[in-house]
Amino acid sequence: MADTHRADSDPDSGGHRSSDPADYGWDSDDDHPDERPWRTKDDKPEKRGSLLREVVIIVGCVLLLTWLLQTFVGRQYVIPSESMEPTLTGCSGCTNDRIVIDKISYRFGDPTPGDVVVFRAPSESWDGGWMSPRSNNPVVHRLQDAMSWFGFAPPDENDLVKRVIATGGQTVECRDSENVGVKVNGKPLVEPYIDKNLQSQDVAAGNEAAADENGGVASCYGPDFGPVKVPDGNVWVMGDNRANSADSRFHMEDQYRGTVPVSDIRGKVRAVIYPFSRIGGVSSGNPQQ
Repeated sequence: MADTHRADSDPDSGGHRSSDPADYGWDSDDDHPDERPWRTKDDKPEKRGSLLREVVIIVGCVLLLTWLLQTFVGRQYVIPSESMEPTLTGCSGCTNDRIVIDKISYRFGDPTPGDVVVFRAPSESWDGGWMSPRSNNPVVHRLQDAMSWFGFAPPDENDLVKRVIATGGQTVECRDSENVGVKVNGKPLVEPYIDKNLQSQDVAAGNEAAADENGGVASCYGPDFGPVKVPDGNVWVMGDNRANSADSRFHMEDQYRGTVPVSDIRGKVRAVIYPFSRIGGVSSGNPQQ
């Protein structure tokens, strides 16, 4: 009877099946480790990137976006005083309003009467008791400057907020004897944003500058002024709390005669964002009706 061999036997090995995958045309695992259909506990997937690198990228993107927004779109400010009440609240011992300004509007146009604006003090006359928020420590000072780029610290400048009353080429004035309030180009303004009761309280509290000769509230809510012709490229600004606002009227001795160059305006106030009870838009109706 003839000898027979199984199809998977190796005649050269005495009839025993080979355990070497190469004998059957297979590649060893060591030659192509990535083609293995299984993994052992010692196998680990290749790391795509460190956690630290990912965090740095995310933080960098956030800071870049914040800088772009703060520089070209808008910025947050805190109201420093009572000069714009009741439109904007700011006082010692209260929760001062936090506002957002729009920087885009004045890139494509000029301020108009009625706009509430934030501006940098155009001359030393406006500084009063202002003190820089920067530290005397040079290292901390530079850190605060860097934080300011991203809105995490206030800018190192005296920023104020007032309402635009007159623009370049217009003439503004007020005479209590006329009993009509502020006039622009000879026409009395319509100013619903002035709280007359608040002005009366200021006078009753001893503000003689806002009182008339009889001790009542002067129609100018302060001393007479003008006429002043606003130079082209400048604006005349006043506070809504007229009897308690060191505005253009009190800086007529500087080189701008109390006006503010448009180039010093940081933006138009759009809204109050805090406290939550006062969230809302800020009116900019034209008083020259």
